Amino acid sequence: MRKKIVVGNWKMNKTVAEGRELASAIIEQLGEDVIDCEVGIAPAYPVLGEVGKVIENGDVRLVAQNCHYEDDGAYTGEVSTRMLDSLGCSYIIVGHSERRQYFGETNRTVNLRLKKALAEGMQVIMCIGETLEEREGGITESIVTSQVREGLADIDDLSGVVLAYEPVWAIGTGKTATPEQADAVHASIRATIRDMYGEAAAKELRIQYGGSVKPSNAVELFSMPNIDGGLIGGASLKADDFVAIVRAAG
Repeated sequence: MRKKIVVGNWKMNKTVAEGRELASAIIEQLGEDVIDCEVGIAPAYPVLGEVGKVIENGDVRLVAQNCHYEDDGAYTGEVSTRMLDSLGCSYIIVGHSERRQYFGETNRTVNLRLKKALAEGMQVIMCIGETLEEREGGITESIVTSQVREGLADIDDLSGVVLAYEPVWAIGTGKTATPEQADAVHASIRATIRDMYGEAAAKELRIQYGGSVKPSNAVELFSMPNIDGGLIGGASLKADDFVAIVRAAG
């Protein structure tokens, strides 16, 4: 059975001191309880090192929000996978819709980042999802399928990959796909993986849902057969809410 994974994406929030405080509160609230769920938090770059110190002796993974696809060089403002690995990151998020929308990410550059992270021995959460216009135009499946196929181009082994389906229209808007809507897209994604990699890979691949997940809807979302946890935005900025969502998955 696939082990669920819940990751808090803090986006551009929290100073170093605030990040330490939030991470400490999450660790404290998780306590010694055994939770059958993989947990990670993704602070902004300047906060990664200090948050890593807070969580280094626990079971919470340190996750980076993005990476560059070169080892080093004249790329002002970018961060390499080697730098992230040296800070203790075990996962890197690539292809988040905000990166695609605001910073020109494409399926090709997502693929390059994913390849670099995997080559560095890190695990990757690759985000996919449609806009409201695309959903209303009835092309959700074709958009998501293209993102999957092009993002995973030339990737033979999916053991280090998690997919995160995030309908763009549900991110930070308070709108959430119904569990049935979300699961239908997850099932379509799994069918694409089956076509690309076979039945075993499709059964093993974890696919998170992201898009206004809250404690009030997490249990219902995570109970769907194709939803394997969540990539959590706003609710991950409050320890109580994030831990409640983790418990809903575990």
